[in-house]
Amino acid sequence: MAAPDVWVAKADGTDIVRATAIVGVGRDYNGNITVRLAGGEQAVVTLVINDAQHGPATPQDFHLQLLRVITELSDTAEPALVRAVHADPHGWLWRSERL
Repeated sequence: MAAPDVWVAKADGTDIVRATAIVGVGRDYNGNITVRLAGGEQAVVTLVINDAQHGPATPQDFHLQLLRVITELSDTAEPALVRAVHADPHGWLWRSERL
């Protein structure tokens, strides 16, 4: 049985990437959460722009939280979409939904 597809969306929903294409997750010097994709060009996609001057900062381990969510969803039976959302009073979190 094949594992279900897990997709990861940018916070604004403009781009969506397949989790299996992600070969690296990181937090850059500005606090942005980025993923590096497999392939010859090694594309980098910024999932969350950390704009601390105009909004709340993402948690320091937010990139690690994404890895945990992807790993957990890989064990489910249904395809899912993951995206970063800011919800008061909890702050930034990764929310998943069925496709």
